[in-house]
Amino acid sequence: MNKIALIARREFLTRVQKKTFLLTTILLPLLFFGFYAMIIYFSVNSDEKYTIAVADEAGIFKNKIEGDENTSFVIVHGENEQALKEEVKKGKYKGYAIVPANANILDKVNISVVTQKSVGLMSRGKIEDRLNAALEQQRLLVLNISPAQLDSAKKEGNIQFSTMEGRSDSGKDVGISYAIGYVSGFLIYIVLFIYGAMVMRGVMEEKVNRIAEVIVSSVKPFQLMMGKILGIGAVGLMQFIIWIILMTSLNFLLPSIFPQLAAQMQNSGMQNGTMQAAETLRSSGLIGNVNINIPLILGCFIFYFLGGYLLYSSLFACVGSAVNEDPQDAQSLMLPITMPIIFAIVIMTKAVNEPASGLAVFGSLFPLFSPIVMMARIAHGVGDVVPVWQLLASMGLLVAGFIFTTWFAGKVYRTGILMYGKKPSWKEMWKWAFRRY
Repeated sequence: MNKIALIARREFLTRVQKKTFLLTTILLPLLFFGFYAMIIYFSVNSDEKYTIAVADEAGIFKNKIEGDENTSFVIVHGENEQALKEEVKKGKYKGYAIVPANANILDKVNISVVTQKSVGLMSRGKIEDRLNAALEQQRLLVLNISPAQLDSAKKEGNIQFSTMEGRSDSGKDVGISYAIGYVSGFLIYIVLFIYGAMVMRGVMEEKVNRIAEVIVSSVKPFQLMMGKILGIGAVGLMQFIIWIILMTSLNFLLPSIFPQLAAQMQNSGMQNGTMQAAETLRSSGLIGNVNINIPLILGCFIFYFLGGYLLYSSLFACVGSAVNEDPQDAQSLMLPITMPIIFAIVIMTKAVNEPASGLAVFGSLFPLFSPIVMMARIAHGVGDVVPVWQLLASMGLLVAGFIFTTWFAGKVYRTGILMYGKKPSWKEMWKWAFRRY
């Protein structure tokens, strides 16, 4: 155990002290934040302003069409189409709209909009929405229907869901459960790929450089493998936590770092993800009233995060010990490892919508799928949606799966780490695992 700890410590310090680790850990969130701010900035400032002259020959709009900060309308009288074209060419208007004299407000009104240049999809939608809203408003007036009467007719019913046990099944909880389950499963999915492949590359480097030949003279191959898995896992976990802290902090600091941008976003009706989510929570009264066991979800996330990493990283280490310099050999052997991860994310997309379905239950129990799928189910509730026995069985099977993959990988590692020149296969690796020494 002491040797495993020494190897893990060496792997951890070797990677953490590299400049590349510091650059990727610090710069990646900053770059992501920078791109995020740029997207918001250009989204706020890229909308071209349109002033449309409307020749309302039928008098449908009653000299008034409401616009917004980027789209405005001017009702003109006594100007023919040729005069409007000249004014558009001079830059007075961005375009003009013609309402024919024979148009009837109660029928389908044909409006011809002409602009000097092609209009983008977003701007086109805004112009159409404003004109249709003005038509709707005038039709209501003609039919003697007030906006208050229309709003009253459009009022939705208060529909409430509950379970047979009497538990309230609100849409708020379901929406948050969906988001938590999806994000948790997807984060574990990313971790399995990134840090599992990191373990494989670390093992391959030591084998290719013949460092393993020196190390195994003083430690057992199994100890070397476990030390590398734990050390690289600690690096990944620390990097992952730093990323979460930095991204969360930068996201909250966005309005204070760019006050003008925040003001523009508020004026234009746009908000970044955190501001919008917070506003939604405040307006809907979700804060303090969510029936979701956050401590249980966090505890399960850590368990499945570590369990999934240990299970798959042992298999990645197994592949890394078997291959030589040719990266194509590693790619062919990685397919049986990566396919369960991909299948798990596919099952998770169904589990977040139907957490009690047979496929979701199977995926949450099968060790190769459970780190991703079970998180999608746990967010919907343990005890009703996810019975306690299923959660305990899933954890037990994951531990058993990790023990088996560690044993299997240790056996393969023992032979593969010192074998050169032979192209491996899973059939050959299976023989290594059950070979008696």
